[in-house]
Formats: sequence, C-alpha cells, structure tokens
Amino acid sequence: MSSEGGSRTPAWPWWGLGLAALLGVMVGIGVFTAHYARGASYLSNSPEACVNCHVMRDQYEAWQRSSHGRVAVCNDCHAPHNFPDKWVVKGINGLKHSVAFTFGNFHEPIRITPFNARVVQANCEDCHRTLIAHMTGPHTTEPLMCISCHGSVGHRTRD
Repeated sequence: MSSEGGSRTPAWPWWGLGLAALLGVMVGIGVFTAHYARGASYLSNSPEACVNCHVMRDQYEAWQRSSHGRVAVCNDCHAPHNFPDKWVVKGINGLKHSVAFTFGNFHEPIRITPFNARVVQANCEDCHRTLIAHMTGPHTTEPLMCISCHGSVGHRTRD
C-alpha cells in the first residue's frame, strides 16, 4: 500500500507470464500447422483437399479414372449426406487422419475402417436406392455390403 492510503496494483505473477507465453506458442503452432496443411481446404467439398496428404495421391488418381470420377466427389461417398453428421464425421476423420499421417501410424495400403465402411454403405444405398431395391427385392434377409463386391468402384489402387 502507498503512504497515501491507496492500493498498489500488484505485478502480474511470473507464472501468468509463463502461461501467456505457452498459450501464445500453442496458438502460433496451431495457426502455422493449419496454414501449412491447407486446413481451410478441408471445409470445402473439393477432392483436391483429400490429396493434401501425399499418402492419398494413389486414391485420388484412381478416383479420377474411376466410374465415379465424373459423378461424385470424395465427400459424396465418405461423408454422410446430411449437414450435421457430415461435419461430425469430417471432424472425427480429420483429427484421426492428421494424427495418423503426422506420425506415420497408418496401414499401407490404406484401409477403410468399419465405421467409415458403414458411412460408405449408407451413401451407396442413398444414391443407388432404386437399383438396390430391384436387385435385392423382398426375399433378401441378409444385409449386403456394397463394397464387398464393388470395393474398387470409387478408386481402384491395386489389382
């Protein structure tokens, strides 16, 4: 306290400066990483966003040559078609992919996960509903997975 009875403004504690510096470094690294990885492109529907990671180059080139290359983009098959679910799945996959590709912790060749296989199946059924109804009819009781027979429809990367 001062001699005049007023209160003295306490100096910011040293740990506060350290915390602010750490937060600044973390934000800086995050901004740099998002810029370097072209993070904004993942908010688009562009297939070029999927090829930002060099490990997806073969899938991208095969998709361009595929039967779906002229009629569908990556999100048409690999993300749900309704608004909220699409962004939830893109967020989950984006986090998983960024960690796996950054640390090289993924199977080569890339394989679809059971979760993502269900997303793809739902999208096959959504786009090809009429065809599937004619094929399966009322007599099929066993669920059919489209990618069991048509796994290379979107992008054949190996024979």
